[in-house]
Amino acid sequence: MSQDSTTVPETSRKLSGRRRREIVAVLLFSGGPIFESSIPLSVFGIDRQDAGVPRYRLLVCAGEDVPLRTTGGLELTAPYGLEALSRAGTVVVPAWRSITQPPPTAALDALRRAHEEGARIVGLCTGAFVLAAAGLLDGRPATTHWMYAPTLAKRYPSVHVDPRELFVDDGDILTSAGTAAGIDLCLHIVRTDHGADAAGALARRLVVPPRRSGGQERYLDRSLPEEIGADPLAEVVAWALEHLHEQFDVEALAARAYMSRRTFDRRFRSLTGSAPLQWLITQRVLQAQRLLETSDYSVDEVAGRCGFRSPVALRGHFRRQLGSSPAAYRAAYRARRPQGGAADRMDRPDRPERLERGDRLERAELGEQRPGEHSMPLRRPGAPLTHPAHPHHAPHPHGGADPGKPESDTYAPRLPEQATGRTPGRPTLPGQRERPVG
Repeated sequence: MSQDSTTVPETSRKLSGRRRREIVAVLLFSGGPIFESSIPLSVFGIDRQDAGVPRYRLLVCAGEDVPLRTTGGLELTAPYGLEALSRAGTVVVPAWRSITQPPPTAALDALRRAHEEGARIVGLCTGAFVLAAAGLLDGRPATTHWMYAPTLAKRYPSVHVDPRELFVDDGDILTSAGTAAGIDLCLHIVRTDHGADAAGALARRLVVPPRRSGGQERYLDRSLPEEIGADPLAEVVAWALEHLHEQFDVEALAARAYMSRRTFDRRFRSLTGSAPLQWLITQRVLQAQRLLETSDYSVDEVAGRCGFRSPVALRGHFRRQLGSSPAAYRAAYRARRPQGGAADRMDRPDRPERLERGDRLERAELGEQRPGEHSMPLRRPGAPLTHPAHPHHAPHPHGGADPGKPESDTYAPRLPEQATGRTPGRPTLPGQRERPVG
């Protein structure tokens, strides 16, 4: 369950022994990144009762008997050891130093014991790998930084990894994506424990949004896990990335891998952490994002060059993943980073009138118009809500079939559309999240 859910899993498990719900233990390891480590310390370790934030009692615990050196060579001294975890109602693992190294056995035993005794266990970013190594994520939904999600899914196949979420609340086990998503999850814990007013007051003190909408989709890169190099699917994935502009679907990829669709889906998910169609759509949106930033192709042309069946399909998936239309994204990108000339753009052999026609269409979509320029209607009266037909904007021969059918394909991601309340003509900046209404 992500932060967009309207219900919260039941967390009122009975604590045993000396554990108290107001006590939060943070488990630190040597080599951990200082930013992620400091997040729970700041949220749960500072008295902000004057701002209406209920106070927690913080116990900072060393997860191993070695000097705790963090990024930058800083050396930390934790006032408590693993024995202090027996007093905590919540145990937070802010990060783990390396996804390739196994966590200390003593720390894993302490986490299992804490969970058995009713404590709430939280893993921020790569801290999810520690929870998974302890067996606490078996059969449960979880998330981590999108870059490490494929590795987590492959190494622990019994964990239901969702790389799209900012955080996942499964009641007594909670995990978050990277860095800033750790703040989101800590605010969610305060909201769960003490209500929205307390979480809002804390967010104001931290100068962060009390609740972010959406997930990690807009931050996803085309990077793949390092392990893919030795996997038989590596060649198929590499081919797909090189031919995103061509018309092919998941069945075609399965055929190239000499697998049935069901076997291919299962193998692909275990390798990358996502369903094949979801991954394919994400790669095509990322390619569209790059073309919008680096070229003067119209939105129609970008759709064709990224394998979408139509500009409508591109707009739908682009908005779901990046929170704005392609034209608005390009306008905002150029406003932030003005283009200096032809050297900053891709060479384009197209005729000038095609460029002008595409630019006029994008300005019309944004509600903008140059002096003396007649506005171009987006549709004829009674016509469907699509761009008007142009002789130079015929459907591209390489239109992907699956990405153009999100309503009918069960593998397409279904993300709730958020009400934005934006003023028309004011595009959202790239990477900027729109404030939820209500």
